[in-house]
Amino acid sequence: MAVYTKTGDAGETGLYTGERILKDSLRVEAYGSVDESNAAMAMARAFCQKKPVTHWLQKLQKNNGLLMADLASHGAAPLLTMKVVQELEQAIDAIEAELPPLTHFLVPGDTRGGAMLDMARTMVRRAERRVLALHRQEPVAEADRVYLNRLSDLCFMLMRLEEEG
Repeated sequence: MAVYTKTGDAGETGLYTGERILKDSLRVEAYGSVDESNAAMAMARAFCQKKPVTHWLQKLQKNNGLLMADLASHGAAPLLTMKVVQELEQAIDAIEAELPPLTHFLVPGDTRGGAMLDMARTMVRRAERRVLALHRQEPVAEADRVYLNRLSDLCFMLMRLEEEG
């Protein structure tokens, strides 16, 4: 089976639910931005040294697959739930309790993994902006929107954990 299908040569792509839409639509931009942030998380996972960090990154990459499916679907029930958001919040709280309090702005980059996590965080923020722009035109599930906000926070906390001596 060929990797190329030629079905997108005219500037359209297929959604997960079967509809065809323009490749430069806000919907495709939104899930494409999530895909970019997922690639940055993959790079971070390849560079990170701490097992709890790599464990979370792999879990987040799987969650991002669900988010992309949600964003590439019209009318389907969302796969991500507020329970997933709560799991992220619990992880953020647990990591924060483990680390010393922040007393100054951080300059990421003490480790390769930490630098990649900071890149992933900024890419998640961009994905969040793209999803919010899409939501102004058509509904996006609340869990999907909130998930991205918590995800960037968790990337920050994972960066701190990875770079903590």
